[in-house]
Amino acid sequence: MTAPRRVLPGTVYLITRRCSERRFFLRPSKIVNEIFLYVLALAAQRHGVLVHVLCVLSNHAHLIITDPQGRLPSFMQYLDSLVGRAVNASLGRFEGFWATDGSYSAVEPLGAEDVLAKAAYVLANPVAAGLVRRGAEWPGLWTAPEQIGTTKLMARRPKIFFDPKGYLPETVELELTAPSGFSSAAEFRTLLSAAVQELEQKHHQESATNGRRFLGVGRVLAQNPFARPPAGGEPRFELKPRIAARDKWRRIEGLLRLKSFVLEYRHALVEWCSGSRNVVFPAGTYHLRVLHGVQCAGAA
Repeated sequence: MTAPRRVLPGTVYLITRRCSERRFFLRPSKIVNEIFLYVLALAAQRHGVLVHVLCVLSNHAHLIITDPQGRLPSFMQYLDSLVGRAVNASLGRFEGFWATDGSYSAVEPLGAEDVLAKAAYVLANPVAAGLVRRGAEWPGLWTAPEQIGTTKLMARRPKIFFDPKGYLPETVELELTAPSGFSSAAEFRTLLSAAVQELEQKHHQESATNGRRFLGVGRVLAQNPFARPPAGGEPRFELKPRIAARDKWRRIEGLLRLKSFVLEYRHALVEWCSGSRNVVFPAGTYHLRVLHGVQCAGAA
């Protein structure tokens, strides 16, 4: 049985979503970049989500977001559904777009230093994957640290899939904001730039040690969107964390809170299924609250 997802207002997440069979459906192109940015801007606007950092690689996407209103599942359902259908239309395919081995991954960094580490991980990901020598060279969607807190990205409605006479706006803005926990956006930009540079240097050393070469922008853009990396390139059946913290005791505390939520949720679910409608579910309960109006403790 899959553990229930705890959705608390104000939580910061590292989101990861992978394409079906790890295929390169999101390979950078003008239309793919337009679709993802437009839908992300719409989803963020509709569900009140703050976007801090994003990187869309050929077969998966990373986001660092804050969910002020506790609407993460609705936000991800809107984003995944529209991106999948629109990119499928551009590729002339109809099958499932996203990987079906579970849903999206949502990892909660527990402190400001953990948020910074995850943001640097996201922006250095094209380098870690051996694709380009610097994240800034990535031809797909990628957040430059200097854009955070200073830039509003203008997304125009793509000409493919979306009805020009429909209700969706022709343009929508996406503001890249700094996460909380830092004295200013300028401080976050400075720390993030340094952390990304340090990670990129580390990946360069690893590549040199292993005799690996970077694929380069030209070869990335020449990839077949229906292709995928060689088999065995990605570990399977590993743990799927829901929190991240470098500090051991903060990590233990976070795990205990998450375990307590799961136990309380399952106990309440047993009572609710037995017919009790006065049972109170723990704060962070989402689907039963939205779909069935169950009572929740605290500010659910």
